[in-house]
Amino acid sequence: MKVSNARQLVLKILREIDKNNSFINISLDSAFKHNELSRQDRGLCTELVYGIIRCQRTLDSLIDQLGNKKSQKQSPVLRRILHIGLYQLLYLDHVPLSAAVNTSVDLAKNNNLNVLSKVVNAILREYIRVKKKENCKLILSKDFVNTTAIKYSFPNWIVKNWYQQWGGDTSVKLCYWFNQSPTIDIRVNVLGKTTQEIKNELIMANVNVEYLPHLPCSLRLKGQTGDIKNLPGFIKGDWTVQDISAQLVSYLLDPKIGETVIDACAAPGGKTTHIAELMRDKGLILACDRISSRLTKIQQNIERLKLRSIKLVKGDSRYLQQFNNFADRVLVDAPCSGLGTLHRNPDIRWRQTPEKIKQLSIIQQEILDKASKWVKPNGVLVYSTCTLNVSENETIVCNFLKNNPEWNIEKPLFSKLFSPFITSSGWLQTLPHEHNMDGFFMVKLRKNSTIVH
Repeated sequence: MKVSNARQLVLKILREIDKNNSFINISLDSAFKHNELSRQDRGLCTELVYGIIRCQRTLDSLIDQLGNKKSQKQSPVLRRILHIGLYQLLYLDHVPLSAAVNTSVDLAKNNNLNVLSKVVNAILREYIRVKKKENCKLILSKDFVNTTAIKYSFPNWIVKNWYQQWGGDTSVKLCYWFNQSPTIDIRVNVLGKTTQEIKNELIMANVNVEYLPHLPCSLRLKGQTGDIKNLPGFIKGDWTVQDISAQLVSYLLDPKIGETVIDACAAPGGKTTHIAELMRDKGLILACDRISSRLTKIQQNIERLKLRSIKLVKGDSRYLQQFNNFADRVLVDAPCSGLGTLHRNPDIRWRQTPEKIKQLSIIQQEILDKASKWVKPNGVLVYSTCTLNVSENETIVCNFLKNNPEWNIEKPLFSKLFSPFITSSGWLQTLPHEHNMDGFFMVKLRKNSTIVH
């Protein structure tokens, strides 16, 4: 069904996400394919969908306090219409207050909620009346975790984990940072054009571009870019999208020309293709994944970037038997909770649970244990995740080292590339609010040439 009104389309997408538990990016892409919107309306639609999913706990708290019925007791359609109105009032300065109210009331009427349109009008206008009050009644108690989680719209358990690991000040800074709109980092394909050439082409396309310190093949795109695929150089394989924290992983692996490298959890192929570029596409890279559709995604990236050194391997890395003592270097970019990418994937905060993470940590340990056997004596293994969670990071590595004395942490040589992120234990940790990049954990492990049995 085609929808001409941006806010009506937002409601339709939100309802689809609620009903099918679908991912935001997939729902948006599908909606844009079937509905013609102006660039301005596409931008508003994207902002509202991502923003409402990100901030829905805060919005629910406002409904709880401003209405006569709790948010979860409202009809699902009415709750989302209230979210659309409140989000505009709370977060969008460029939308007039009257427009936010009136369009939300119209949404109710246009979706067979004529009687309840008065509820929408009353709650939104009540919010406007109390807007000048600090936090609009959001501070409910003196409990730090609960108050912070409601104010910044996170589950309590995430804030609690960060509080236990880093304290209150850092927890608040992380919450704030993860609620900002993400920038886009790109990695220039060094086998083609130079970084300066790509920057010039993007500037000519009216894209706001800046260099990134200490990363000679990286650029950051700021502001509105439109469809990435339409930017100069993407289709030709001159560059690919990859956050700089993810780029650090391949630099830490430090692959050499002519080596054999295995990427144990390769999809969608960002690090795999980066490894190939660092090796000048000379050597052998085996990219493993257990799902055919994900291997197809890797193959598409390989073809677009015009790489020849990568071979695909279908299978679960926990059970692949053919690679013992086969590789010079192995990358285990483990499947994880993704809690370091919450600004890009705001729905992760509602999808993940402590129970799911316990299951993930078991898988992570099994993959690391198996992949370590693929490394030749004196070879290298890098373990990495895009999460800020001790049980998926430090705990996994410490357990592995305890049970495998032939392995040791190898601190990277001092350089401007790694020095801001090295911890006293030897692993690297990128903290978003300090380093302005995704939250990543990575560690370089070296296998002793004399294997201990």
